[in-house]
Amino acid sequence: MSNPPPAQAPAGPRETVTGRVPGSTSNCGSGFDSLGLALSVHNRVTLRRHAPGTESATTGTVITGERPADARGQDMVSATAAAYFAAAGAPGFGFSYRIEGEVPPARGLGSSVTVIGGILAGLDALRGTAAALGRERLVAIATAIEGHPDNAAAGLLGGFCVARCAPGTNAYLGTIRIELADTLRFVVVSPSVEMLTKESRGVLPATLPYFDAVKSINASNYLVAAFATGNFEALRDAVGDFMHEPYRLPRIRGGRPAIQAGVAAGAYTGWLSGSGSSVLCVCAAGVAAAVGAAMQAAFAAEGIPSEVRDLCADNIGAVVEG
Repeated sequence: MSNPPPAQAPAGPRETVTGRVPGSTSNCGSGFDSLGLALSVHNRVTLRRHAPGTESATTGTVITGERPADARGQDMVSATAAAYFAAAGAPGFGFSYRIEGEVPPARGLGSSVTVIGGILAGLDALRGTAAALGRERLVAIATAIEGHPDNAAAGLLGGFCVARCAPGTNAYLGTIRIELADTLRFVVVSPSVEMLTKESRGVLPATLPYFDAVKSINASNYLVAAFATGNFEALRDAVGDFMHEPYRLPRIRGGRPAIQAGVAAGAYTGWLSGSGSSVLCVCAAGVAAAVGAAMQAAFAAEGIPSEVRDLCADNIGAVVEG
């Protein structure tokens, strides 16, 4: 449970930085909006600070994507930059950005946080360590943008993260991290179907039966204990969600059969990654290939192509490269 290394190393302001941020699985088991796990799949966000004097009171602070593909993230990048400068109490500055990497969008792997986290870590590095906010403050900013801390904490801090927000204000309070060995694998299978989080939240009920909530809390506690103690065999009984999977998983054709097939092939357990459409199984490294093949076959039986990723935990989180 050691603290991660700092997200940035430069001593003074810089002109160009690249923030590398891992993708993540959230809502782990029954840990709706509170449990997140960073995975060994990454996006990189490169920021290039505009030269002084290139902006004016007329043009304002200019933020531009370097390629047409980057322009799709313009609103998110601009909102993240505004939130960062407001939290820092500092005047904004213009920059260009480039987003590239391996985390697919709208698949339940925290792609939005890879962009948000990359922008936040990059801006912190561009300002230099003397002015840096630090990772915990960056998680608080990302949580406010996302509305929940699970992906935000995992993407920026790395490891398996139990994050906490204030009940009244939803303000970020802190995270307890657990590092996981790379012998524990997370086999993610992503069908060729996008699932936007905002749309997926619309299917959730306004209220839950009392004992459904109790059962989910019990299962979530058990999963955390299994990860904390390294008793991975206990994960076989650690997932029983009544918070979101009963409402979201039926919308992903082949999703439930894929999890069941993975468990039958030797996985400890599995869950819907974030709001989907990816599903995930947890297993020992020796059975990961068989688990992935079985899960992919379940989607294929429904006529749905899918992509398999054999991943481990990323215990580092966001880093600034070059």
